[in-house]
Amino acid sequence: MGSTERIKNVAKRVAKWARAGHQMVVVPSAMSGETNRLLGLAKELSLTNPGDMHSRELDALAATGEQASSALLAIALQAEGLSAVSYAGWQVAIKTNSAHTKARIESIDDKKVRADLEAGKVVIITGFQGVDVVGNITTLGRGGSDTSAVAIAAALKAHECLIYTDVDGVYTTDPRVVPEARRLQTVSFEEMLEMASMGSKVLQIRSVEFAGKYKVPLRVLSSFTDWDIDIDTEAKSGTLISFEEDEKMEQAIVSGIAFNRDEAKISVLGVPDTPGIAYQILGAVADANIEVDVIIQNISKEGKTDFSFTVHRNDYAKAMDLLKSKVLPELKATEVVGDAKICKVSIVGIGMRSHVGIASKMFGVLAEEGINIQMISTSEIKTSVVIDEKYMELAVRALHKAFDLDQAAA
Repeated sequence: MGSTERIKNVAKRVAKWARAGHQMVVVPSAMSGETNRLLGLAKELSLTNPGDMHSRELDALAATGEQASSALLAIALQAEGLSAVSYAGWQVAIKTNSAHTKARIESIDDKKVRADLEAGKVVIITGFQGVDVVGNITTLGRGGSDTSAVAIAAALKAHECLIYTDVDGVYTTDPRVVPEARRLQTVSFEEMLEMASMGSKVLQIRSVEFAGKYKVPLRVLSSFTDWDIDIDTEAKSGTLISFEEDEKMEQAIVSGIAFNRDEAKISVLGVPDTPGIAYQILGAVADANIEVDVIIQNISKEGKTDFSFTVHRNDYAKAMDLLKSKVLPELKATEVVGDAKICKVSIVGIGMRSHVGIASKMFGVLAEEGINIQMISTSEIKTSVVIDEKYMELAVRALHKAFDLDQAAA
């Protein structure tokens, strides 16, 4: 959606599917760079940082980017000879909570959309946005168009949700970091959920969560392929996110390496080791609408302990101020320290369930490279480590090679 020429190509691609007999609902993002441009204008007019502005107005502003691209796509489809109609999120309505700039979808009224589909129209709905209970426009956070698309697909019980993005599928890791990374034909929902949560930028985690909850088949495709590619070929390309772990799926022990540069670590030192201490710290952070990721509490010594956790780097300053001004005095802790130059690297794979020693192999690889592990988090199918940001690419390359991810699956 970066230019009118690109919008014409999108329209041709949609028209191809519509003429083949498919009922189509399209959820476009804003034109390339438009959201950043709009928020930049807000910053020019404000004496504060964008995060300190009234979030309601930021949502009202940012939502116009998707409204423009949706209307332009409808016009382009009409020029292709198709009947098309565009709707803003509030017109459908996509109802959300009132957490401006990071709202969550609560329900979708699909009556209007179904009526248009039955009438033979292509329906275009703005991504990234909705409306709260009192009628305020809300946005879902960056990457929210993926979430909108999957949620709409779930509400309509669509046969499949095709996500067109700037990559041609899900890779074993970011090819910009490891050129030998390869595209996966299939990946399980569980693996994709872990990869998204661990930092993979292919899909927003909430879109994967929606897909999992409502069993919406997802396929990640490139928006840069020729629009006139054969439908049967296009329908089998990219990466299928599957809910069936069958023999056809690539059953490598480790399927991918995810990483996230956007992490920051906070430690509250010398807190009383008493029941409820974690709640007192993290409850205050949650009340400020700050999401916490990896959490570690050290062994108690002389009735005191240290409590560490990670947050998104954008929330780092806000969390530090909150802890120093409110939590530290209440707990009579020694101090609050932080580090905004850390990252998280994760290995992910459903094959890890049935293989032992995978985590120890990961730790050994990092040790050989002289990389110190600051924090560790695990689940059935993933192991994550927090390390110094400057070692991130080295760690990813070393792990990708150690787990033979550059080799095609048998």
